[in-house]
Amino acid sequence: MNEKGAIVGIETVGSPLLWVGFIAFVLVMLAIDLGVFHKHAHEVSLKEAGIWSGVWVTLALLFNLGVYVWFGPQRALEFTTGYVIEKALSVDNIFVFVVVFGTFGVPAIYQHRVLFWGVLGALIMRAGFILAGGAFLQRFHWAIYVFGGILAATGVKLLLQRNEEIHPERNPVVRWFSTLLPITHEPSGDHFTVVRDGRRYATPLLLALVAVEVTDLIFAVDSIPAIFAVTTDPFIVFTSNIFAILGLRSLYFLLAGVLTKFVYLKVGLAFVLIFVGVKMLILDLYKVPILASLGIICGILTLSILISLLKPAATRPSTTSGAA
Repeated sequence: MNEKGAIVGIETVGSPLLWVGFIAFVLVMLAIDLGVFHKHAHEVSLKEAGIWSGVWVTLALLFNLGVYVWFGPQRALEFTTGYVIEKALSVDNIFVFVVVFGTFGVPAIYQHRVLFWGVLGALIMRAGFILAGGAFLQRFHWAIYVFGGILAATGVKLLLQRNEEIHPERNPVVRWFSTLLPITHEPSGDHFTVVRDGRRYATPLLLALVAVEVTDLIFAVDSIPAIFAVTTDPFIVFTSNIFAILGLRSLYFLLAGVLTKFVYLKVGLAFVLIFVGVKMLILDLYKVPILASLGIICGILTLSILISLLKPAATRPSTTSGAA
């Protein structure tokens, strides 16, 4: 580390103090979330989910205001665009969470606990991805084309396979993990493992947690390169990504029951990935202004939601689909 950037060799506005301060803030907020507001397991109501969603969005806006004041409008716009991209792509996680909890029979009262530890694991994984990706992109410019190609291909794949059913229990990592510990299907409360007759068993909650972590790992491969299309500053990428992820749990409880109405949202997300991928591929030929990118992304998402709401229900495609 040096006095200008968090890591030697990476250009960033984030000083070591800013990195430490932001991470400390995140840990304090998570501790308050679990230790105070969710100390006792309970089913999260729409009102509670709405309040927490508002809290996380407000904190993100206040943080972005600080970015604007200290580092200027360009960095603030980069944060906003990165936050919108990650927030939009995280909706795909919610589709999968609905199926995961249904597959493993996780009661609503314990779903917040699974998502809390899932988000904590996601923060650690994404920090590593972002630091490694930022260093790699700033050293090897050609990697931007690799990331762009991956995003565009993923968008096309999501567009073509949006009606495929999700089967998280068939994921190789989940199946491999189930061979490490025997699984009990008896009621086990909010425990991830239990000991019975001197032998330790995994509960469905633990399998659901593994599935959530694997899901985030898969989606991180898409969402993180997408933000690098906006900025290569690891601090802006990390903070915008983390703020979006921190609000993912409350967004799940807020939208899980109405996602079936937004059946064309996946189409919109696919086009967002394709757009960002193409933007990265043509970077040296034409650099799309960040404000234009933000407008196009918001326009795609808004249009997909409007079409979903206006399309007659009888002619809508199946809503039990997704991509894992």
